[in-house]
Amino acid sequence: MTEQWQLDITNWIGSGELLQATLSQPRRKDAGLAPKTIIRPMKLKNGLFYQFEYHFANKVTHDNVAEPQAAEKVIDLLQENYRQALVKTPEADVQLLFSKKGKAAILRKPPTGGSRPANLEHNRQKQRVLAEGKAAPFLVELGIMTPEGLVHAKKQDKYRQINRFLEMVTDVLDYLPTDRELTIVDFGCGKSYLTFALYHLLAVEQQRKINIIGLDLKADVIAFCSNLAEKLGYDKLQFLVGDIAEYEELKAADMVVTLHACDTATDAALAKAVNWGASVIMSVPCCQHELFKQVSNDVLSPLLSQGLLKERFSALATDAARGTLLEVLGYKVQMLEFVDPEHTPKNLLIRAVRSEQQGQQGLSMKKWEQYEQFRQFLSISPSLEHMLAERLPNRSSENEAGN
Repeated sequence: MTEQWQLDITNWIGSGELLQATLSQPRRKDAGLAPKTIIRPMKLKNGLFYQFEYHFANKVTHDNVAEPQAAEKVIDLLQENYRQALVKTPEADVQLLFSKKGKAAILRKPPTGGSRPANLEHNRQKQRVLAEGKAAPFLVELGIMTPEGLVHAKKQDKYRQINRFLEMVTDVLDYLPTDRELTIVDFGCGKSYLTFALYHLLAVEQQRKINIIGLDLKADVIAFCSNLAEKLGYDKLQFLVGDIAEYEELKAADMVVTLHACDTATDAALAKAVNWGASVIMSVPCCQHELFKQVSNDVLSPLLSQGLLKERFSALATDAARGTLLEVLGYKVQMLEFVDPEHTPKNLLIRAVRSEQQGQQGLSMKKWEQYEQFRQFLSISPSLEHMLAERLPNRSSENEAGN
């Protein structure tokens, strides 16, 4: 069971309120354990981190921990290594005292740490779409929030992922029609954290008329999601068992989401989205094996001769080809970081949008020429190109990959 002090630490770090924390009084005499650890927020080139400063008898060492993992690390240190902590926030100085059995006493005093450091002021997290402290029913049912609106310590990463996704969606809502019901499809929806989040944002909070379809191959997962949607009263959210490539129930869709659809299943989802005239596409690829077997170039042999490097390069080449093909067809494409690389290497999201005006401009021959040169240079033949062949310019025989 999560205790109040654990929730407090998670909230202080998650909201950027922690100014400094000093952990002391080690639980045991251990040569490898620092008698004191001081934790401070710091801005690095790639984001907000927390510096853990370990004070030993004759040295001081440092460890910079990314903000999403910092709360868990502090909690672990207090549970296993230390019996006391002094946490400074703008609102209060909080002292945590632990008994030998691990029970915590919490003492609050007026703040002595002052306001948040000026050099971190611009790093404060922007207001999350799903704010902590206000319980979202679907997050409670999925075990991410308590009924009081507090995020469980072990679910912080998932909570941040959901908010990150909704932030990305919010940025492109202007591309979706507002004069009719929206049709949204989530291919490979899985347990549907993001599907439920999308419905909550658009149907519950924004009161938009929408119809969302979640599709997955796992019947037990679909049954779970269907029961939860019914329990929540989400009557315009339905879940179906089915394969992306074989799904033919729609003739049009406004938005298509695909999260970790494996290998060319991502291409099938992108092709469906284009053929349906989707205004917004949000795709997180996964398990990209197709081009690994195809890519070939003598100049790149130092890179391609190493299996790991070739695998990573092939994944990037796959998404570069996908993005460029979407640009050929009039989409504006962005490659965005979805989750931190520490969580998973599959952290890229393809976001593509197309307004009616962009759609009327037709094919971009400049982008097609770039794509052809790219394809020929790497001797590749991506599945998405073949799936969209009827919409793309004719492929000249002399430029056929592999010839």
